[in-house]
Amino acid sequence: MSSYKPRVRVGGVQPRGYIPGLGRGAAGFVTQSDIGPATGRPSATGDDDPGASLSGTGSRSSELRAAKLQMQKMQKEQLAAAAEEQQQNPFGVAPSGYVAGLGRGASSYGEGKGSDGPTAGVNPEMSGSMFAGKEDQFDDDDDEADKIYDQIDDRIKKRHKKNDDDSSGSAISDQFRDLKQQLATVTEDQWAAIPDVGDYSLRHKQKRREDVFTPLTDSLLESRSHNNADATAGGQNTMAGTAQVVDGTLTAGYRTNLSGLAEARSTVMTMSLDKMSSDSATGQTVIDPKGYLTSLSNTKIASAAEVGDVNKARLLLKSVRDTNPKHGPGWIAAARVEEAAGKTAQARKLIMEGCEICPDNEDVWLEAARLHPIDQAKTILAAAARRMPTCVKVYLRAADLENHDFAKKAVLRKALEANPNSVTLWKAAIDLEDADDARVLLSVAVEKVPHSIEIWLALARLESYENARKVLNQARKHLPTERSIWIAAAKLEESQRHEEMVAKIVDKAVRSLDKHEAIVTRVQWLKEAEAAEAAGAPLTSAAIVKYTVGRGVDDEDRQRKWSDDANGALSRGAIATARAILAHSLAEFPTKRSLWLQAVDLERKHGSASSLDEVLAAASERLPRTEIFWLVRAKEKWLAGDVDTSRSILTEAFKANPDSEPVWLAAVKLEWETGEIHRARVLLTRARERAPTARIYMKSALLERECGHLDEAIELLEEGLRKYPTFAKMYMMGGQICSGDLVKDRANLDRARQFYQRGLQNCPKNVTLWGLAGQLEEKVAEFGAGSSNAGVTKARSLFELARLKNPSNPNLWLEAIRLERRAGNDKLAVSLMARALQECPGSGRLLAENIITSPRVEQKSKSAAAIKKCPDDPLVITAVASLFASERKNDKARKWFERAVVLDPDQGDSWAKLYAFELNAGTAETQENVKERCVQSEPKHGELWCQESKDMSNRQKTTADILDAVSKSMLEKQQQLN
Repeated sequence: MSSYKPRVRVGGVQPRGYIPGLGRGAAGFVTQSDIGPATGRPSATGDDDPGASLSGTGSRSSELRAAKLQMQKMQKEQLAAAAEEQQQNPFGVAPSGYVAGLGRGASSYGEGKGSDGPTAGVNPEMSGSMFAGKEDQFDDDDDEADKIYDQIDDRIKKRHKKNDDDSSGSAISDQFRDLKQQLATVTEDQWAAIPDVGDYSLRHKQKRREDVFTPLTDSLLESRSHNNADATAGGQNTMAGTAQVVDGTLTAGYRTNLSGLAEARSTVMTMSLDKMSSDSATGQTVIDPKGYLTSLSNTKIASAAEVGDVNKARLLLKSVRDTNPKHGPGWIAAARVEEAAGKTAQARKLIMEGCEICPDNEDVWLEAARLHPIDQAKTILAAAARRMPTCVKVYLRAADLENHDFAKKAVLRKALEANPNSVTLWKAAIDLEDADDARVLLSVAVEKVPHSIEIWLALARLESYENARKVLNQARKHLPTERSIWIAAAKLEESQRHEEMVAKIVDKAVRSLDKHEAIVTRVQWLKEAEAAEAAGAPLTSAAIVKYTVGRGVDDEDRQRKWSDDANGALSRGAIATARAILAHSLAEFPTKRSLWLQAVDLERKHGSASSLDEVLAAASERLPRTEIFWLVRAKEKWLAGDVDTSRSILTEAFKANPDSEPVWLAAVKLEWETGEIHRARVLLTRARERAPTARIYMKSALLERECGHLDEAIELLEEGLRKYPTFAKMYMMGGQICSGDLVKDRANLDRARQFYQRGLQNCPKNVTLWGLAGQLEEKVAEFGAGSSNAGVTKARSLFELARLKNPSNPNLWLEAIRLERRAGNDKLAVSLMARALQECPGSGRLLAENIITSPRVEQKSKSAAAIKKCPDDPLVITAVASLFASERKNDKARKWFERAVVLDPDQGDSWAKLYAFELNAGTAETQENVKERCVQSEPKHGELWCQESKDMSNRQKTTADILDAVSKSMLEKQQQLN
């Protein structure tokens, strides 16, 4: 069919009453500049045509207004009628004078298909239209176009008729009502015989997939038409607006449809992927989209530089192969280059060529097996084994390729036939067998490879005790210089509890190895001892230490060297070895106090109660004049609840040390703590007679003070001070008894002041005594002995005198600062703190106090400065931890508290603050952990800790009780401040 070209009518005017588009459902309209007919049906006379009246001699304004009003009225009526007709018929009603096909090239009105004459059914006015007498312009193309449009109209009518039939019919359920009634007569067998409905539509579509026509895009059609036009014109594009290439350049003034090319390429790629992603037989997807995209993302696109490097490597390796074709590594490198470049087939081809040229190189065969699939690799390794039957690596690789144990065993046994002396093959074969079969193989292996110590030892482990002894004896004959066999024999005897045989075997081993000139250093023997301990043979370890620890050590260096060896073994976790070293050292040096202390410390940390008692008893026997061993042993028995044994130990200690103050005080403490006050008083009386010391007098006065005998306590203190006037603690105790325990009257306060004054005269360097004297003067007003201002003034002058006699003492500065804060002189306290930090810049106590008492906004800066000056001071660390705790930074606070208690475990205040923090922010587990560690550390110092522990009412309290009391008091103070 030739392409249709609409016919253009030139000249003439439009017929009367013609409205463009009115036949397609459009409505006429009138504008200010175009006042013409807007009605669907013009009048018969033509008087209603304003265009005709206006096209004459001119236009008048009245006629224009009348025509305009008439047109508006007719337009409203026409719009209303068109809307009603639109609802009844979407395509509208043909206007009067409408001839089907006239606008598409009919020769005249009414001269279409089905017309009775040239002017049948046409308005008389239309006979004089512009189309009259134009039959000569209607050609064959117009006739063909009319036929095509008629076919389209027929098809549309048929479709509308089908829709009308469907809509006019009854419902689907009514149409199949008779068939449903017939279903009642269907039997069960007929119902069961009904076949399942298959996906016939999908299968039908798949069968006719080749007949499906996929239309191309407009861009492809346009590009094809452009290409055809260019080819027809001999390379010259005759279409305006397209690009033209002349002499390799794009001519200006033309354009190219680049977006169309991109769309075309996308379309072709989409069609290819669709075709590839579905199976033509079943219609199921055969390519995983996710896996496909993953493979695309993992695809490495080599750059130009990488390609150049690969080519260069190929040339170099080709030169290597040509120069020395028997060089196996060259073939391997060439194959790996091809493998890295993604050309696996070329790599396999190269390595197989290498196997042909280098048939005796095992590495080439192994590389070929690696590059090929498993089945081909087995074949390659079989060929390699035939070529090189003594190559162990080939057999091992072949065994690894097998999936079942029986196949691996067959390969390894075939390998052992060709290589009976290979230890590696024997080990691999034995590992695959059970105990019984392994014993059989090992019995053969020791005959084939008698030089392998591992095979001898493995066979000995699998045999019974008697057979194992025979095996080890045979091994010693074949390997007389191997110490492992002797050590295995010692372990064997130890497993049978033959302790004497263990020492004999080790002694014989050392002498035999020396006889055969086998060089085994002392360090190697100690490593063997630690290995024996790790294997569960402590007796063997001790025997090795006994006979080898002194080898190559000078006599004057033995004690130091052995002590270092014990510490080193202990740090590596070899407890039995360290104990054996110390036992040997004490046997050589039985009177060395440091070695005994080291042994006691080891047993206390890693031993049992019985082993510790044995060491302490031996130490007390060897060093009877050393009280520490008697005291520690008595304390351990007392803590274990055996008070009678503890008393007997102290009695023996009295015999060995009749004038020893520690022994007397330990005996007194034992009776005191167990409630035997009378026996404690008797022991103190004897001690004052036989071994009078200042501490004995102090303990005597302390006992009477606790019992409430204050006058007796004062008398004992006076007696002690006459003998020991420089012992400051008795002055402190006398002042505390007079100012606190006695009735607080003027006489007792004066007596307390006299105690402190005498003490300051005899002990002017004792800072604690100065502090107690100042606190007494401060509290005078509370006792009714003077005004509070006078007491503060007297205490201030006393502290100034103390600083003159004890310059640069941070404790005295701290007492003065606290005095001013208690008196309400905060500015003076700040000034004193500044002076104190200038005089004692490295005092952790002052820095910690400065952090605690500073305003909230200054605490962080004060903390940073304090840490720079004293990074390892426990008081500063505790103050910083308390700051973190107040800010709810629990992790940091816990970390800094832990650091403080590690730096100084004896500081009780740090433990109390850590426990208080855990009570507030921790768990029951962390709280119990802190308490256990504090009890083990037994702290003795700390300002708050000592106030609680040295209170007479708390003497019977344990460390855990004191920890609870101090922590609770801290929490109460914190709540009051908040």
